[in-house]
Amino acid sequence: MDDYDPNAMPVEKARRFIQQFLAPVTETERVPIRESLGRVVAGDIASPLDVPNYDNSAMDGYAFQYTDDLSINATTPLNIIGTAFAGTPFSGMVNRGECVRIMTGAMMPKGTDTVVMQEKVSLKEALNQPSSICFTDIPKPRANVRYTGEDLKQGQIVFSNGHMMRPADLGLVASLGIESINIYRKLKVAIFSTGDELVSLGTPLKTGQVYDSNRYTLHGMLTRMGVELIDLGAIPDDPKLLESTLLVAASQADVVITSGGVSVGEADYMKQLLTQHGQVMFWKLAMKPGRPLAYGKVGHAHYFGLPGNPVAVMVTFYQFVREATLRLMGQATPAPLPTFQVQCTQAIRKLPGRTEFQRGILFADTDGLWKVKPTGAQGSALLSSMSMANCFIVLDVSVGNLDAGACVQVQVMDGIV
Repeated sequence: MDDYDPNAMPVEKARRFIQQFLAPVTETERVPIRESLGRVVAGDIASPLDVPNYDNSAMDGYAFQYTDDLSINATTPLNIIGTAFAGTPFSGMVNRGECVRIMTGAMMPKGTDTVVMQEKVSLKEALNQPSSICFTDIPKPRANVRYTGEDLKQGQIVFSNGHMMRPADLGLVASLGIESINIYRKLKVAIFSTGDELVSLGTPLKTGQVYDSNRYTLHGMLTRMGVELIDLGAIPDDPKLLESTLLVAASQADVVITSGGVSVGEADYMKQLLTQHGQVMFWKLAMKPGRPLAYGKVGHAHYFGLPGNPVAVMVTFYQFVREATLRLMGQATPAPLPTFQVQCTQAIRKLPGRTEFQRGILFADTDGLWKVKPTGAQGSALLSSMSMANCFIVLDVSVGNLDAGACVQVQVMDGIV
């Protein structure tokens, strides 16, 4: 508890606090639907037609007119008078006592209202006579038919303003005959790292130096979110150079993200610059890792000052920057990272007083039950623990030490596509 600070802001309070200041982008553009994946819909999308736009069969089988009297039974034959294929309808009229062989997706012939599955009939063929079927299992009235507008009605809102397009959404929009849609422009995010100890890749390390990895993890996380990324490099602890970089970033981007320079070191100049050129809402959070986290505004740009430790950068991004970025992109209700309770296979050490995000490996045991185990050492400089992890073990502010077998809350880092 050597770095415990009773005045640090609780995690949930910080999340709610940030939401007060988020105003999404308003500029829009129109793009082909293939380019809309991961982008946010600007304005409602309404269906221009009924889906499906005609009654059709949900099964391979036989279409016929159902009757409620006792004439339909296992011995009642129906003469087969034709075949209906998807894209090639049967053009005639089907009368009582007749049926049409029909394929999945084919238009229901005139005079029919029910489809019996091909597995529930017996086929009879007679010389010089039409083939016929008898029921082995009588279907319910109007069974196995997909009706006009059953999925979507003409004029129905398919996607509302603020919806983020997913792979299935592209297919749904295409099924409506829509070639392009309006979306919000890409959010511009500028990043840079701070610190004299940082060295760019390709440069030999000297004593006391480390390679700048934070910009690469930020690049990966932000690229997956589909933003327009502005990478301003690694900036040494020079007040004038930091100031000019910060102002350039704020003038070019909607969001500025820095790593390092927001703790309590004598060479951490970012606090001074933000006090001079911006507005800072908070500096410290009651969480581990990631206690030194700054949020504020520099000009019109939102500012996130992340810690310098690699793991803390990723944890604070997932817990705060991700949701804020999605809202600024125009998404109405960003989906939270999937969270649920599982059994932890190992003991966990923790003191109450702050929220902790330990790295974990979620796995299914031999019985198919999901469990979690910590990745090992939880130091905020151990980036390898993030590479091994597929979830966070979320330990609330009130939680203390836990024995092996205790139920814990886990937060999955990646969802399914």
